[in-house]
Amino acid sequence: MFIQVITGQAIDREGLLRLGDRWNDELRPGATGFLGSAAGVTDDGRFVAVVRFESEAAARRNSERTEQGAWWAETEKCLEGVAFAESAEIITMLGGAVKEAGFVQVMRGRITDAQRMAGVRERMGEMEAALRRHRPDVLGDVIAVHADGSYTDTVYFQSEVAARRGESGDMPADVGALFDNLMSAITVDEYLDLRAPSLA
Repeated sequence: MFIQVITGQAIDREGLLRLGDRWNDELRPGATGFLGSAAGVTDDGRFVAVVRFESEAAARRNSERTEQGAWWAETEKCLEGVAFAESAEIITMLGGAVKEAGFVQVMRGRITDAQRMAGVRERMGEMEAALRRHRPDVLGDVIAVHADGSYTDTVYFQSEVAARRGESGDMPADVGALFDNLMSAITVDEYLDLRAPSLA
């Protein structure tokens, strides 16, 4: 899997919605290797799109399409401060992306302790099992690790109400220690809450 992350400040929300619908209707059929996406705008106007392709080559082919270039030239006018990030180093839990999610939270930050993170990754199976047992509100998780040491973590929830309830609940000590170990290996620089996510 290969992931492209696009962020920026939305200056035309209606335009973004209209162009997103247009991409799905007109451009998506020709996007060979497109696996899906999660996109939306936060309450304070931050736009984020996490786009998944089966490979980097498929993503490049899509970007090189004339119709894609024309569509993006229009879409870019709806945003300010656009930034891109890419990744071929992907970690998924609970099956990854879920189209039926009612709430999506995108966390962006940096890996601050690579050695500790390597140990955490060896225990991803335990973390996934713990989520299944203690966080039924979490439907899926896709983590993209970028080459500069930053990451984008897209978490799919049943609903925001369920997510907030799950966050405030207590976990067994051993499970809590497992997740504390993860948090000690990373920083979370921003939370982008998508209350009305567009999922494909």
